[in-house]
Amino acid sequence: MSKIDKEILEHGLTFNRRRFLSTMSLGLGSVALGSLMIPNLLNGGDQDGANFVPGIPHFAPKAKRVIYLFQNGAPSQMETFDYKPKLREMVGQELPPSVRGMQRLTGMTANQASFPLAGSFTNFKQYGQSGAWISDLLPYTSKIVDDLCIVRSMYTEAINHDPALTFLQTGSQQGNRPSMGAWLSYGLGNENKNLPDFAVLLSRGIGNGQGVYSKLWTNGFLDSIHQGVQFSKGEDPVLYLRDPEGMNREERRDMLDNLASLNDLSYKEFGDPEITAKIKQYEMAYRMQTAVPEVMDVSKEPDDVVKLYGPDCLVPGTYAANCLLARKLSENGVRFVQLYHQGWDQHGNLPFEITSQAKDVDQASAALVTDLKQRGLLDETLVIWGGEFGRTSYSQGKLTADNYGRDHHPRCFSIWMAGGGIKPGTVYGETDELGYNISRNPVHVHDFHATVLHLLGLNHEQLTFKHLGRRYRLTDVAGRVVRDIIS
Repeated sequence: MSKIDKEILEHGLTFNRRRFLSTMSLGLGSVALGSLMIPNLLNGGDQDGANFVPGIPHFAPKAKRVIYLFQNGAPSQMETFDYKPKLREMVGQELPPSVRGMQRLTGMTANQASFPLAGSFTNFKQYGQSGAWISDLLPYTSKIVDDLCIVRSMYTEAINHDPALTFLQTGSQQGNRPSMGAWLSYGLGNENKNLPDFAVLLSRGIGNGQGVYSKLWTNGFLDSIHQGVQFSKGEDPVLYLRDPEGMNREERRDMLDNLASLNDLSYKEFGDPEITAKIKQYEMAYRMQTAVPEVMDVSKEPDDVVKLYGPDCLVPGTYAANCLLARKLSENGVRFVQLYHQGWDQHGNLPFEITSQAKDVDQASAALVTDLKQRGLLDETLVIWGGEFGRTSYSQGKLTADNYGRDHHPRCFSIWMAGGGIKPGTVYGETDELGYNISRNPVHVHDFHATVLHLLGLNHEQLTFKHLGRRYRLTDVAGRVVRDIIS
């Protein structure tokens, strides 16, 4: 090594006290800023040392939030998004045994003497640059078709409502597992300290309504702070939020401070993480006392917004009102907003009931997408629309010229997604000409979950929680990201 090279090397290694401290201060400043912006930055991995820090995505997300418009009871794909002209040609003919195969049937149709094919009573047309076929029952949805990705090849194993609904919400047909919203709360944390990460809204149409239970928005084995918070249409949108009678806000603050001190002593003695979760819940409820009434107030919404969603958006508890509230919650930083709209279980009298159900949800669902887009929020908000499974292409019970019903069908169903990194103007997957089996690009429920998590910057195989000696995740031990529908 030459003399000049040695001088350069020694100069590079020289690190005097002043330079060290100044450089160190820059590093500490960056760490301090990071810890303020991401509270869990300096935490370790999860409770058993896994390489995961709650609140920090695994990679750059395309979406920040989710609004899930769940159509409880399972809309018929043959009357909404999966156009099947062959069914009309073969109406009344028997479903070919080769098409049905060995598929399991429900107890409601297993003993039918015949399985007459039922063509849709409604017409379809192609819309937008994508040329997607949309039912005449959904005129507002047809106007936003180029913002949507319609997936016509969803499938599941569950054949009855409760296990299918539970599966789509939690990744398991059994209860006591964390729901999607709870997993996202755990994985990403909140954006607004004054509102919950996970909000739940309920509405009901005129059709046969399947039950909706709190297990669908449970935290499962995760800390209870991740549980969904149900908002109601009454004077108290969140129960037990008001101060007790005879107690003012200052007294409430003192009570919570003293309670937190006692709980902190209990935590130091027993080490139960649920104690700290309870403290967080009390504090959240205190902050929500101011934030919730402001978010629930729609009186200041301009006339053009009310016209967009329809007059029902001013009637608390309706689907339209919940769609508008979902937008307000989402734009205020609620990570996951889950709507459940009951009434899609059309085993009989389908033409009448599904017409009313579609009218209930069509305008408001399309309005939500349009509203988010106008506000510049659609790119960072993933909107999902769909039910727990599909409907049979044959009629349940007697088939007449103007009436029929459809049984449960897990082999194929349709959903749509918009915004949040989803490829717009896309129709993905196909079913056979009778709408009974998937013929191209199947998407399992676990694949759906993996894709949603991916859009939010989470690797579904790494988002885990150890419980009773086993690592659990939303996708269980399966799932793949459907990259063809990601922009």
